[in-house]
Amino acid sequence: MEPSDHDDGPHRPARGRPRLPAGPPPGPARPAFWRSPLRGPWLTSVFGLVLLVGLPVLFVTGLLSYAAYNPDLAPGNDQTPGKGWLGFYLFSWPTSPYWLYRLTQGIHVTLGVVLIPVLLAKLWSVIPKLFSWPPLRSPSHALERISLLLLVGGALFEFVTGVLNIQLHYIFPGSFYTLHFYGAWVFIAAFVVHVAFRVPAMARALRGRRLRTELRTPAARTQSEPPDDTGLVTPHPAPATTSRRGALGLVGAGSLGLLVVTAGQSIGGPLRGTALLAPRGQDPGQGPNGFQINKTAASVGIRARDIGPDWRLVVRGDGRERSCTRAQLLALPQHTAALPIACVEGWSTDDQHWSGVRLADLAALVGLRHSPPGVFVESVQRTGAFRSTQLRDNQVRDPRSLLALRVNGADLSPDHGYPARVIVPANPGVHNTKWVTRLTFGGIG
Repeated sequence: MEPSDHDDGPHRPARGRPRLPAGPPPGPARPAFWRSPLRGPWLTSVFGLVLLVGLPVLFVTGLLSYAAYNPDLAPGNDQTPGKGWLGFYLFSWPTSPYWLYRLTQGIHVTLGVVLIPVLLAKLWSVIPKLFSWPPLRSPSHALERISLLLLVGGALFEFVTGVLNIQLHYIFPGSFYTLHFYGAWVFIAAFVVHVAFRVPAMARALRGRRLRTELRTPAARTQSEPPDDTGLVTPHPAPATTSRRGALGLVGAGSLGLLVVTAGQSIGGPLRGTALLAPRGQDPGQGPNGFQINKTAASVGIRARDIGPDWRLVVRGDGRERSCTRAQLLALPQHTAALPIACVEGWSTDDQHWSGVRLADLAALVGLRHSPPGVFVESVQRTGAFRSTQLRDNQVRDPRSLLALRVNGADLSPDHGYPARVIVPANPGVHNTKWVTRLTFGGIG
């Protein structure tokens, strides 16, 4: 039968109406584009469960690192612009246990590196969702999509900048400290929204298949999961080239390998030699001063005359001022403390044996003998970040807090801060200021 004037037939659009696509455009927006039989809610949920445990630990240890910088004390301690209420800190950073920062930052960096294979596997498992069609179906779907994009983008940004920072490779624009700070808040906000949407579905998926069964299933018997509304299961699976057991084993082996070549930089001892991913370019060699540093005297423009015989330590406080030569400092009562250097990049030294003058004793030189206040520490360093730092009063009062003059029985080397440096228990490495020239007790003078 011929079509009538009122019947345009199945292949002719109505007059005056644009032709609408019958489905998603060719390419990754079509479910059949993705053919791996491994993808599905169960495998995605396994990776998601690992990240659900690990990522909050990363965020909490990151907050602890932020608190360790005493961000409320002075602009030099925290130069994050416009931080507002995001710049809260949890508590005054303690000095005990003395290895606290070494532990929290070691966990933060090591766990971050170990989770990289899990993160990449999770992104591989959900990549069809990034191309789902139509892109937006409802307001709630739009919120979920935005949170997903922020989650993926934030996670990649944090992990990439973190790894570059670990390697002391600052190719990104601006300050790592500021970028990582804001990136963390964007990521955690998206993470909370994503978890609120996906945890019920994740729990159902994990209950739907037994881990023991999947670990016993070889590639020859690996089948796709039943189709569902997640959009992860392909309608046209290709033959399996590996099993879910193999996929989990590959990711687990990758994480284990990264643990082996990373953790030693924080744990120390015999394992330090296994830390193949730790930066090695600043190795100071053997001897009493033969332990890790980040910045050398030459790299920050320290000149011989800056730390030569004319060097003086100026101590200020309570309206008084004292100037001391290094010989005069050595004539004061000397004390020792066994403390590590722990850095934001995750590496730390073993305990080094420092000797020098207690910060509390230096406060007494300007009349602040009882309950000395915090101190503003300044270096002869003229360029670069953290040329000065503000320490809290509890840090000054700790008897292990020293203006160190010697380490491991020898004078400090120029790269370790000669003529004098600060060493404080549980303090981030950059706040153990080197090449100290002025101490102002009670704040910035």
